[in-house]
Amino acid sequence: MKSAEFLTNLQSEMEDVFSHLHANPEVSWKESQTTSFLARQLEDIGLRVTTFAAFTGVIGEWGPLIAPVVALRADIDALWQEVDGVWRANHSCGHDAHMTMVLGAIKWIHHFMPDPEVRIRVLFQPAEEMGEGAQRFAEYGALEDVAYLFGIHVRPIQELHVGKMAAAIYNGASTEIRGKITGISAHGARPHLGVNAIEVAFSILQAIQSIHMDPMVPHSVKMTQIKAGGENANIIPDSALFAIDVRAQTNALMDNLLEQVEERITAIAKMYQAKAQLTRTGQTIAAEVSREAQKIMASSIVEEMGSEALADDIITAGAEDFHYYSVMNPNLKATMLGVGCGVSPGLHHPYMTFEHRFLIDGAKILANAVMKAIEQLKN
Repeated sequence: MKSAEFLTNLQSEMEDVFSHLHANPEVSWKESQTTSFLARQLEDIGLRVTTFAAFTGVIGEWGPLIAPVVALRADIDALWQEVDGVWRANHSCGHDAHMTMVLGAIKWIHHFMPDPEVRIRVLFQPAEEMGEGAQRFAEYGALEDVAYLFGIHVRPIQELHVGKMAAAIYNGASTEIRGKITGISAHGARPHLGVNAIEVAFSILQAIQSIHMDPMVPHSVKMTQIKAGGENANIIPDSALFAIDVRAQTNALMDNLLEQVEERITAIAKMYQAKAQLTRTGQTIAAEVSREAQKIMASSIVEEMGSEALADDIITAGAEDFHYYSVMNPNLKATMLGVGCGVSPGLHHPYMTFEHRFLIDGAKILANAVMKAIEQLKN
């Protein structure tokens, strides 16, 4: 089949794949149908496919069973959010697009390189939104022998103009602190006999708002959830649940922020003679981008779309567990392609949308990058 004819067919197939994935979202660690669909797609291409009994996600590969490996990764989970008054799974972070583009790239590469000299692997990774999937995948051998790893993420219009592509995304670090305040319940007429968990929570809010770090390094700390009290308004509540979202552009600043947040919470609870239990969840680290991988991606963008499409690398406060792969394998050369496809109103908005015509461009750039990485390994 000629390249032009194959490309036309591939573009149509990718639209069908996207439509299916978008219509069947599944949240973190529950992506069972998504895993089955992707596994069938990879088997139809002719790849060796691995799934896991303990968790979702799928890995496919082809080529010689020797090192090194060049790999692509896509996240597969959806968010749980309210859409049209109904809480449901929803692909509002673009993971349906990421799966579609990575699958398209694999089909493109396999068509023109069915017997590569270097092994090629694809990781369809679960639970990115929980910040847990990359670590689990790596623990089960996803990074074994991998020399290059390329990821992809659609970018909001606030970060990247339509038709622009970035060769690296410098995501920040992110951590959720979840806490429980335990005070003393009392009658609303006798507040002096109780410890009001709501008052403690709001003092914690004020305390964390007074944290000041280097303004030249992006960071933020904010309370994002609080639940307290029952049906009766004349009872001093003795417990409250809260969540704090902490973000920093560097891992060092994140460590400092977490220390100061937790110190303030502990001090406030002690001042009120209350108790505070804290748990860190959803931790992701700041990006560590390989300059060699970034150069390969930049060259691929220029070759596929022209030099005018190449944008500056993106620095964003948004978190991404892709970067755990680089920490777990310090020799890994990794970067993420940023796709400017008109994402609006923004990522995680319940009605997020984008221009589908860029799906094929993302696939072609990823395929080009894989082929360039293979050439680097052969030289």
